This record gives sequence, C-alpha cells and structure tokens, in this order.
Amino acid sequence: MFQLSFSPKEGEGVLYEQLYRSIRDQIQSGHLQPGERLPGKRSLASSLSVSVNTVDTAYQMLCAEGYLESRPRSGFFVQRYDGPIPPPTCQAPLQPDSPAPRWRYDLSTGGVDLNQFPFRTWGRIQKELLYSQPQLLNRGHGQGDWELRVAIAQYLQANRGVDCLPKQIVVGAGIEYLLGLLAPMLPGVAGLEDPGYQRSWKIFSNHSTPCVPLKVDWQGLCPDSLKESPANIVYVTPSHQFPTGGVLPAGRRAALLQWASDAPGRCLIEDDYDSEFRFHLRPLPSLQGMAGRSGPVVYLTTFSRSLAPGIRIACMVLPTWLLDGFQQRYGHYACTVGRFEQQTLRLFLERGHFTRHLARSRSRYKQKVQTLTSQLKQALPCPLSFHGQHTGLHLVMQLSHGPQESQLVEKARAAGVALTGLSTYAVHSTVPERSLVLGYGALEESQIPALCQTLSQCWFGE
Repeated sequence: MFQLSFSPKEGEGVLYEQLYRSIRDQIQSGHLQPGERLPGKRSLASSLSVSVNTVDTAYQMLCAEGYLESRPRSGFFVQRYDGPIPPPTCQAPLQPDSPAPRWRYDLSTGGVDLNQFPFRTWGRIQKELLYSQPQLLNRGHGQGDWELRVAIAQYLQANRGVDCLPKQIVVGAGIEYLLGLLAPMLPGVAGLEDPGYQRSWKIFSNHSTPCVPLKVDWQGLCPDSLKESPANIVYVTPSHQFPTGGVLPAGRRAALLQWASDAPGRCLIEDDYDSEFRFHLRPLPSLQGMAGRSGPVVYLTTFSRSLAPGIRIACMVLPTWLLDGFQQRYGHYACTVGRFEQQTLRLFLERGHFTRHLARSRSRYKQKVQTLTSQLKQALPCPLSFHGQHTGLHLVMQLSHGPQESQLVEKARAAGVALTGLSTYAVHSTVPERSLVLGYGALEESQIPALCQTLSQCWFGE
C-alpha cells in the first residue's frame, strides 16, 4: 500500500525534484513493491498540498528513468528495481575547501612576483583576439596550434639552442601533464635526482615505472651514479637543479649524453627548470641542442614560471624517433590549453613582449636575491653559505650551527614564515645539515629586512 512521507524542505531543490527523489528512494529501498499502483496525480497533489504539475513532472521523470510505468487509463505502476539498496543519507551542508594558510612571509618555491606580470599587454592581446578571431572557439590541434608551436620553436632556438621543428612540439597544461603523457612511452627504469623534484617520483610511480635515486651534489646530477644504476631513463634538471640550485657543468652534460648514446633504449628527460633566470652569465646550451633533433633527449619547459603559476602553458620537444609513437598513442587527444591562451602567448612571443618581460623580471629578481642574501648574513649570528643564488627563483641556505633542520623549519613556520628543509626533497640520500630551501619569487623586497629579523629572533632569540 502506498505511503509517502514527504515534507518539502528549503534549500534542497525545487518541489518536483524533492518529490521525485522521495519516491525513487522508496522504490530503491523496497518500500514500494514492483507492480504497486501509485495514487493519481490529482489525489497525490491534494494530499501533499502541492500543484498537479509538481506531481506530474516527478512522475514523468520516474517513468523516463524506468522506475515507473505509465499505463493508459490505469495510472502509474512501480517497475522492478534490482540495483543495490542505497544507504541512508544525511544531507550535510556544503563546505568550501580549507583555505591555504596565510603566511607573513612566503618562501615557498612555487611563487613568482605577480607585480611583474604584464597585465595590460596580456589583456590587450586577449581582447584583440576575442573580437577578431572567434574561430578560436573551435577545437584546435591536439599538440597545440601550429602558429604557437612555430613561435615556441623560434624562441627556444634563439634562447636555449634547442634544435627542433614545430611538429616535434607538444603544448600542454603543465610539466606534470606532459610528463604523464611521456612516462608510458619510455619503458624501463627511471633514474631520478635525489634530492629532486618529488612530483616526478609520483608521476612515474603512477604509471608503474620503477624508479631509482641518482646522486646529486652542489653541481647537479653526478653522471658516475649511472654506472651501477639499472636506469635507462634519466630525469634531470640541468639548468637549475631542483632543489639544490646547481647548474650542471659542460663536462657532466657531455657525460650524460655519452651515457645515453652508449646503449639502445636510453633516454634523457631534460626539464629546463628556471633556465630563463640566470643573473650573471648566459645559460649553458640545452642538452637537447647538444644532442640534436633525433638525439636521445626529450626537452621540457614551462611558461608558468616566467609569467604566472595560474597560466598553465608548458611544452615538450620530442625527438623525431618518438613522434610516430606519440601520434599512435595520443593522436586523438585534445590540447589541454585553451586556444585563446595559446594565441595570446604566440603574439606575446612574436611581438617581443616576452623578451622584454624576461629582461625586467631578471633585473627585479637579481636585486631581490642580492638583498635577501645580504640581509640574512647581517641578521643571523652564524656563518652562512648559499647555493644556487645565481640562477632561478630559489636558493639553498646552509647554517654553520644552530638548531637542526626540523627545528629551524618548525620555528620559522610558527613565526609565519613558509620555508622547507632540503631533506624534504630527499628519498634515500643524506643532505647537509641545517640546509633550507628559500624561494624568493613571491617575496616583496620591502619585506626582506623584517623577514630576516623574524628568522633571527625565532631561531636564536636575538
């Protein structure tokens, strides 16, 4: 016999949806049996004090989904339901995600100086494209728009010595996404820098690729660690090793390329991290440029570091021998970067805005890191050594004495300073004591004196 407990509730949807859910739940739980006849629309509307249209809409939705059957001149009947019985639910209020902690001083490695972002130029180009090229609303090429890939190829050739054709370039929403596409294409064992970029371990592991650590010193990856390693794939950050800040010297670059060429199936993945921010000398040529278009190197770079983290545009340069395999595996994929963003970057590159933006940013970051290291030396009552301060947007600071690394990090965070210990990035290796990774990209230069005094106070009570 039909019995319905239904009382409309505010904030839980329109009436017909509430009625639909109530009847559906009773059918799924077995309270309404197959073949049971439901009350007529007018009768039920009257008993529930709702409109006939509300009942009719709910009944029609249940019929459309197969919970009810409408029989002419007979009414609505319950259909057989063989699915799982849903557990009783309690409607909890929607809660927003926990907000990110607000720090007094942000020394995390992912930040950039948003005051440097070219808001006016970027916005003007986007507006121009929005009104002049509505066809960009259509789907584009899976590897990215051809015009953008041409512009990227020209830029990489001129500034990083990368030797490639536009067809070798794949545009995607971030290094992690592109590395996730690449990992299944390179079978074997991945050798990863230790300490190194932790997300690379996660990405390879997610694709069931065995990973082994490779030794790193203050100059970057040690090629000698490959002699006894089972790795045939090596992920390396030669321009600014993350997190130590080392720049791989020419001799080690040549040794890596020699190792990759000595046996079939070997490949280097060059993440050209922070290469655009070298403050004193021109960056060393890329490994890909040294190896050539068909060499054993996959090149990765991102525009998120030089522009803003929220602009998710990165690119991968595949060697020619990987192109067919990529097309077979991913040729049907859509590009994960919107076409308006792609074309905005293309014009930003072609019109010289990006080169000028980098020049301004280098000058700003160079001044910032000089001020930071100088003020830290003055404020902290112990000898300090710095590594990686001539390139990129982070450095490693090593204290000669004082609290241990874990205490330094804990006390700094308690004082509102976001920073990380070097050991956080190590998997198996042992790192020098009292070594801290300081990212200064998001730090305001005007904050530096107060920051240094805060660190001195919380670490040494001075």
